[in-house]
Amino acid sequence: MKIVFVSLDTLRASRLGCYGYSKPTSPYLDRIASEGVLFEKAYAADIPTEVAHTGIFSGKVGLRTGIVSHGSTLTKLPKSREWLPTMLRGAGFTTAAVDNLYQLKEWFARGFRYYMNSVDDRRRWIDGRTVNDMALPWLTQHKDESFFLFLHYWDAHTPYLPPEEYKSMFYEKGRDPYDPENRSMDAAYNHLAYPFFKHHHYDLVGPVTDSVYYDAMYDAEIRYLDDRLRELDEHLERLGIRDETLLILFGDHGESLTEHDIYWDHCGLYEPTVHVPVIMRWPGVIPSGRRVSGLVQQVDLLPTVLAAVRDASPDGIDVSSLDEPDGLDGRSLWPAIRGEAERTHDAVFLSECAWQAARGIRDDRYKYIRTYDSGPFVRPPAELYDLEEDPGETRNLVDERPDVAAAMQERLDRWVYGILQGKPDPMQEQLSAAGLPFRRRIEAILEHSGLTWDDWRSDPRRERFDRLASKEH
Repeated sequence: MKIVFVSLDTLRASRLGCYGYSKPTSPYLDRIASEGVLFEKAYAADIPTEVAHTGIFSGKVGLRTGIVSHGSTLTKLPKSREWLPTMLRGAGFTTAAVDNLYQLKEWFARGFRYYMNSVDDRRRWIDGRTVNDMALPWLTQHKDESFFLFLHYWDAHTPYLPPEEYKSMFYEKGRDPYDPENRSMDAAYNHLAYPFFKHHHYDLVGPVTDSVYYDAMYDAEIRYLDDRLRELDEHLERLGIRDETLLILFGDHGESLTEHDIYWDHCGLYEPTVHVPVIMRWPGVIPSGRRVSGLVQQVDLLPTVLAAVRDASPDGIDVSSLDEPDGLDGRSLWPAIRGEAERTHDAVFLSECAWQAARGIRDDRYKYIRTYDSGPFVRPPAELYDLEEDPGETRNLVDERPDVAAAMQERLDRWVYGILQGKPDPMQEQLSAAGLPFRRRIEAILEHSGLTWDDWRSDPRRERFDRLASKEH
């Protein structure tokens, strides 16, 4: 049995053709979806990358593991914590990863016999071609083994720097991304988060004035990623192992493209960031063309993989060691895959603690968000959206529907209490001990320019910061 487990970092579900997008970003992903199962309402319960992947590999939400913050220096994951690669390796699988998360936290390398770091300074960012250059030879060498291969593609992540030939596919010919009369970038350039994104994004892309260009480059990166996935799948076919491979594709989180004052980044518990693609294919086992309409979440992937291995009982694998760990928040997706159910959860609980600190709950109709620290954003303390009537989450109904807001807040409180059972809240511990990790990063950048957070907040103009930053050099 072969398992290829693919994280598509920063991939927003609504920018894929198989999720209803009209532009040709994902022809090969769409084909894979047509050959297997697509989950229409899959959610990242914890965002962004570090906390999302911890939940995926543990089957438990951040509130239970204690890992709720991305980039925090305070968090540690005990080695006793059940971990999917460790479990599979112990059962007899050859385990491998092409990934760089080990550079964030040591636990992301646990359980892998082979760990290939995808960071390559000679190429653009973490290029999907670099991932394939490592993964494809490894597949050739280990094609006769039962293996679990984790691949982490970063192409849809900022900075959006697609190869030249992909840009014209999505940016209108004759349009000028540097038009001095275009003011659509002003809100992004004069945002409180600008000092961070200047170095990590804007300076790398160039003096763009047209916000449409950024959206187009995000689409172009997805199309580039789609071609790398085609290369991967064609290699499985050449090796003769495509039909015996369980292929699982998922977004760790999505991306906001100016919605809710978030400019090409992944924070906020709004649909662009928390609604992610999840697609699975296993020829002869998973029915083709299946679409699951109900709520599922990323922590469901661990029990789904374990159940697949137990049912397949591959030679040389000790399936008796792969019982579900206690206390999982995830539930197997197999009843939904087989058409026996349309969901794994009646509601999904959401959490973030990086740029902002907030928790939320999303059920079939409503989403409720409670913000504890808005960081560099302006947020009301509570937000309620009717996703049936307002899928763009533009009208906050907290004052119009106080009964619904109160009921969802009570449900959120019960969920938190039920997990913590009197133990300290890791989000509140993070905020009281160290604050928001990404606000701290901005503060460090500002300090080099002679600014405090309050100074910058009082007058967050791009020209002002650029002038002070240029004096450093």
